[in-house]
Amino acid sequence: MGPNPEARHGCAGARPSVGGVGGHVGAPHLVIAATLARVAFVIALTLPPVRRAFSASGLGWVYLVVLAFALALVGVPLVRALAHWWGVLDRPAARKVHMTATPLLGGAAVYGAFAATVLFNFTFSLQLKGVAVGATIVVAVGLLDDVFDVPARWKLAGQAVAVAVAMAYGVVLDTVPTAWPGSGVINVALTLVWFLAVTNALQFLDGMDGLAAGLGAIAALFFSLAALQTSQPYLMFLAAPLVGACLGFLPYNFRFGRPATIFLGDAGASFIGFTLAGLAVMGEWAENDFIGLLTPVLILAVPLFDIAFVGTVRVVTGKVHSVGEWLAYTARDHIHHRFEALGLTRTETVLLIFFIAATLGISAMLLKEATKHEAALVLIQAGCVLAIIAVLEGVARGRGR
Repeated sequence: MGPNPEARHGCAGARPSVGGVGGHVGAPHLVIAATLARVAFVIALTLPPVRRAFSASGLGWVYLVVLAFALALVGVPLVRALAHWWGVLDRPAARKVHMTATPLLGGAAVYGAFAATVLFNFTFSLQLKGVAVGATIVVAVGLLDDVFDVPARWKLAGQAVAVAVAMAYGVVLDTVPTAWPGSGVINVALTLVWFLAVTNALQFLDGMDGLAAGLGAIAALFFSLAALQTSQPYLMFLAAPLVGACLGFLPYNFRFGRPATIFLGDAGASFIGFTLAGLAVMGEWAENDFIGLLTPVLILAVPLFDIAFVGTVRVVTGKVHSVGEWLAYTARDHIHHRFEALGLTRTETVLLIFFIAATLGISAMLLKEATKHEAALVLIQAGCVLAIIAVLEGVARGRGR
């Protein structure tokens, strides 16, 4: 959820809350005890005997999820306190669903939890270096936007630089066969479009509590499962810290009927999207190029469908007439807005979108041994699911007139 420039002023004197998952400050000794317990848990997880115990039990993937989860659980209250202290708050506005000024910068904790887990446990491949450096650039641009409200065109330019850095480390799609004329240029262009589309699609869905982080956890989980299916253990383990970091953020952001105590901000949502896009490009998801392309598309089908559908509707209805207008245009016309307009509560809306994403992710798991005919049937099934969403959004749009 993009911050309003006025959100950074007038609240610097609010008392920051460092402890407490719910954001409510109880007795000071209880807050301190809870904070110390979480810190002790993180320290315990980093001890060599604990790491060896997880590894010996065949629970290395679980260890990475738990470590990233614990780091996020500790880090979010710290950045929440900093956001209060600096007055980096997102105030209510016409197109937003929250009713009180809420701290931003939650994405910094998600990024920190993921980065620390990866640094502590991975040997960096060349492509991982590219995704890591690119993601860091995206986070930096997002943080600047959270604090200073950077114009959309400059954010997009910063994201493009991040993609260029990742591609310089070999993170490039090979969708077009090398035998085709101009295949290198086309693959580079497709990689740029892919990264920018996924990064911004996740960012656009950060408009309701828990939605972007939850979708990030679901997508990372299915990328991990797909990597397991296709015998890519490095990617299977690499997706685990993103699952944990997103889950560690959710207790502060998705509270089942109660308002969030902190938002991801542009830094967090764009980081999750960029990292998921990078995982997709790094993987070899099937021997058949067509099926291999379908796997990440199905895993990320909800955000990709949303950005494509909303963009098309805005152009067709004459709401935007240029790329600049499209970048700057904001409205309550994304999938979560439409489902809420149908009468669902915000919690019901988010859970419904989670289940849709999981359904399409399960479809992606069916592709490993699929023939082209079977893959086409899976694609048709996914198209039917998305068509149902389009119909529901059309009904909601009609009610909104």
